[in-house]
Amino acid sequence: MNVLFPLLAVLIWSINAVVSKVSATAIDPAAISFYRWALALIVLTPFVLPGAIRNWPAIRANWWKLMILGLLGMVLYQSLAYYAAHSVSALFMGILNSLIPLLTVLIGIFVLRVAPTVGIALGSILSLGGLVWLVSAGQPGLLLQHGIGKGELMMFAASASYALYGVLTKRWAIPLPNWQSLYVQIVFGVVLLLPNFLMAQDVQLTSQNIPLVLFAGIPASIAAPFLWIQGVMRLGANKASIFMNLAPVFTAIIAVLFLHEQLHSYHLIGGGVALLGVILSQRLRTPLGRRKSTVTP
Repeated sequence: MNVLFPLLAVLIWSINAVVSKVSATAIDPAAISFYRWALALIVLTPFVLPGAIRNWPAIRANWWKLMILGLLGMVLYQSLAYYAAHSVSALFMGILNSLIPLLTVLIGIFVLRVAPTVGIALGSILSLGGLVWLVSAGQPGLLLQHGIGKGELMMFAASASYALYGVLTKRWAIPLPNWQSLYVQIVFGVVLLLPNFLMAQDVQLTSQNIPLVLFAGIPASIAAPFLWIQGVMRLGANKASIFMNLAPVFTAIIAVLFLHEQLHSYHLIGGGVALLGVILSQRLRTPLGRRKSTVTP
């Protein structure tokens, strides 16, 4: 039963990728970004604020780190995804999100001084090849003629932002309970999202977009992190991370069934190769440059 925790978390996040796509025609990206985290903040406040107040000294000492994490995880990651949803499919968004574990490892090499492995090297090459095949719709030569679209770049930047968020979270190891740290990050996120929200032309909530805001604000922002944390506690971080590989599969199934998106061969080939690269980066842990020991006479 422990596997249900990370499994349900990944399923909710996969549904949220589809919700992001649906929101592109229902609500301004600046509006749903702000409403989502404002709602999460309101729901969490009664439960988390008292503990955060007790830990004020730790918050004050690490406020700038919490602000940067809020910028990466609550502002850039999801906001860029909402803007990207105007021009890329939910299928593409799901596949790009599946690269986050590999991007996390690659960034960790420079930030955490993690030793590169054979899996990281092979996985990076495979994932890059799969991504090129995916972005070019199976015709890599087109990239040389037309380049990469704005939506694709935004989605890649979103995934990279969240990968950096994960690396910095590990490096800084802020001495706060998980929920209190997340709560303060959300506070900063809401503050940073406010200017763009105020400049948006249409931030009206309607019967069409309220369900999208509710799903993004509660299941995707509160329930899924809770389930994921429980899964990590019960299974360990390494085993739990394996379930993230199911995200593009779940997203593809949901997008095809409910959005009627077309699943093309280049999705299967490019996404499959990229996912294989992610799996290899997780499984092949032999350090690069290891030399066999020799016996000297």
